[in-house]
Amino acid sequence: MAVQVPEWVKHAVFYQIFPDRFARSPRNTLPRGIALKPWGTPPEEQGFQGGDLYGIVDKLDYLQELGITVLYLTPIFASASNHRYHTYDYFAVDPLLGGNAALRELVDALHERGMRIVLDGVFNHASRGFWPFHHVLETGGDSPYLDWFYVEDWPLVPYPPDEQTPINYAAWWGIPALPKLNVKNPGMRDYLLDVAAHWIDFGVDGWRLDVAEEIKDVTFWQEFRRVTRRANPESYSVGEIWHEAPEWLRGDRFDAVMNYVLSRAAYGFFGAATLNTTYRPGGFPLYPMRAKEFAQAVEGTLSLYDWEIVQVQLNLMDSHDTARTLWVVNGDVSALYLCTLFQMTMPGAPCIYYGTEIGMTGATDPYCRAAFPWHEPDQWNDELLAFFKEAVALRHAHPVLRTGSVRTLYADHGVYACLRECDGEEGGGSAAVVIFNTRMTPLKVNLNQVGAHYEGDVFRSAWRGQNEYVVSQGGLHQVEVPARDAVVLVR
Repeated sequence: MAVQVPEWVKHAVFYQIFPDRFARSPRNTLPRGIALKPWGTPPEEQGFQGGDLYGIVDKLDYLQELGITVLYLTPIFASASNHRYHTYDYFAVDPLLGGNAALRELVDALHERGMRIVLDGVFNHASRGFWPFHHVLETGGDSPYLDWFYVEDWPLVPYPPDEQTPINYAAWWGIPALPKLNVKNPGMRDYLLDVAAHWIDFGVDGWRLDVAEEIKDVTFWQEFRRVTRRANPESYSVGEIWHEAPEWLRGDRFDAVMNYVLSRAAYGFFGAATLNTTYRPGGFPLYPMRAKEFAQAVEGTLSLYDWEIVQVQLNLMDSHDTARTLWVVNGDVSALYLCTLFQMTMPGAPCIYYGTEIGMTGATDPYCRAAFPWHEPDQWNDELLAFFKEAVALRHAHPVLRTGSVRTLYADHGVYACLRECDGEEGGGSAAVVIFNTRMTPLKVNLNQVGAHYEGDVFRSAWRGQNEYVVSQGGLHQVEVPARDAVVLVR
């Protein structure tokens, strides 16, 4: 099967937003008497702080200045949780977020700027308040929607009095608030596929699919791909899968997965000296990596999939489901710098979690979900923000960093170097050399395997430098790399 992916994703820079905590707009008219938590309330207090979709519209200038081209929003549909993974109504944007009208304004505003939006689809489970499940709760075995769920016994126990009382219907991780959906039932299946197509028709550019592999029905995801591609041939689908997933990425289901495999490798190499090894994102261990091991991990990950798939993987470091990067590396800003540069110089679409660019930190959920401190500039790391803008601009400026092939040139003594090469009209035969130095001291690197076909060619600094090097005897010699930094040379 020929693999077809949306071309725009290869050139995208994503920004993940947790809507309740990103920005609150005075334009969102809420009923009188609504009680929201004060903005900036510690996230462990849960509750709703009132971020909304109009607030995102109001911050689009900021996001464009950062270089963002695509927004990925965690769920926005009607729900009784601040994260909205407990869906009540898949056809209604939550009124607290501004409702469908606010999404209409956001989609239109993004498209006017040449930007795009991807929504979070939660199709494995819904909530106790999902109207068909409520119908079953009210009418029991007489409900025509009974087979939309997995009911095991009567009466249902949606609110068990204690943790020892078992529930008697299938639910995500046994959580009674999250009844599992039976996608094998044709009515339930049609409903979810209608949802998928409806929002693409509305103008949304793709879906991130929550706990995708827990829907153990290949044909459902194949149908999902067909209906969304029929609605928009350039729509994007990315599954939440935390491990290597070649069976999911063969061209018949998803375009990509969230590339947590690559992020764990980046943490292990760039954050080796400060890594919080007690933390296991998604249940997977983190451990320090030497350069050779890191190179093998990168090569292994890139070789798993068709090259088209590799170029549209969602390359993230942190997310709403993980601790923030600075927490993972115990506050080591240099590790965040290196991880971010790695994101921006590798194939696959980099994704920035809201606030990481200004130094927001925090342990895993709920601490990674704090409110963006718009009105507290003393909490911003302005130097880090400037760095992010430069790093994103670097990626945008050089197509070879987005679509060029990857070949390891050197991996030893805390240094990893690779060659990026582009063929064809778009790349114009361009090339780049990227060198990462994780050591605490500057050094000079000899790269002997650049290639004899570049003999005499000049590679010039594209990242914070004015140096240039001429290929001699097939290599670049005595390349100066600062401590805990990177060099990017382009031909």
